[in-house]
Amino acid sequence: MASSLEKLQKNYDVEIHWRSFMLRPPGSPPIPPEYRARIEASHTQLEKMAREQYGLELHPGPFGIDSRPALIAAKYAESQGKGNAFHAAGMHAYWQEGRSIDDPEVLREIAASVGLETEHFAATNPEYSAEVDEDMAEANAYGLQAVPALIFAEKYLLSGAQPYELLVQVVEKLQKEGV
Repeated sequence: MASSLEKLQKNYDVEIHWRSFMLRPPGSPPIPPEYRARIEASHTQLEKMAREQYGLELHPGPFGIDSRPALIAAKYAESQGKGNAFHAAGMHAYWQEGRSIDDPEVLREIAASVGLETEHFAATNPEYSAEVDEDMAEANAYGLQAVPALIFAEKYLLSGAQPYELLVQVVEKLQKEGV
């Protein structure tokens, strides 16, 4: 079953541009125990929604990992025309296979699975690291503090998981506006 974004892309002429964002960048203070408990308590609802709306069984990877290597690897994948495929494979590896996407070997396997050259593959490339930093600066400028965050035509922001019908409303509004 397709995600809301995949369904939107199939039914409307929209392009999806993934941007890097870290909820907890390195150097962030430790998560307070009560906040972590709330996050863990919400997993049951998240798993139910994924099952009912998308037919997915979630088996998420480790909590609190450093996602920066995966973000850098995604920038490399984009430069090779494989950004969307890498993103989808990385999300599948983390959310359904429970893999740790901060592990360079896991990232190398994901890269290979989407047809990327892995002989010189590194998730630490300074060029792509700078692109991640640019995305993070843009997110800070927007004041983003949650994922997912969807920005439509640099005009409308939807924060958090939203139903497909709301995404359609935004796209149709933009179409009426001629954007």
